[in-house]
Amino acid sequence: MTQDLAAPRSKVPEILIALVSAAALGFLVYLIYGRDTTGTTNGFLAFLPAMNAACNAVTTVFIVLGLSAIGRGDREAHRRRMLSAFATSALFLVGYIVYHAFHGETKFPGRGFIRPVYFSILISHIVLSAVALPMILTSFWFALSGQLVRHVKLARWTYPIWLYVSITGVVVFFILRSYT
Repeated sequence: MTQDLAAPRSKVPEILIALVSAAALGFLVYLIYGRDTTGTTNGFLAFLPAMNAACNAVTTVFIVLGLSAIGRGDREAHRRRMLSAFATSALFLVGYIVYHAFHGETKFPGRGFIRPVYFSILISHIVLSAVALPMILTSFWFALSGQLVRHVKLARWTYPIWLYVSITGVVVFFILRSYT
């Protein structure tokens, strides 16, 4: 906790987080849009979208429970729940990468009123997930390195964005599933 009052810190972790985040996002864009794929997985990875939605749902629960724990002043429960949210988000990301490495872009076949609704949710989900990744990594870095004042300041912004991304990930899955 005293690190918050310590001498100036190195910017290396924040620079590494920015580079890792940019590389991950660039890689995902390449996997989905930068390659010619058939758009099918021949069933062998068809379970991954449902697993990814489940990971997002569980992440949502852990995020809410983590906020509840810190609101009660239970730092240990907060730490455990946020590490669990991080783990389920990481599992989601691995599943998402594997799925899109084989499947590529998913076309939305819905027509009518649902099309602009779906794309509004999807676009906000994608944009905020790109914002959330470095924020989540930096929030965790601040917490794990004892920079609690910085952690709290950033987490106030990270929490609602991460929560929104997790919830809309589930919503996108169910909308897509109902039209395919």
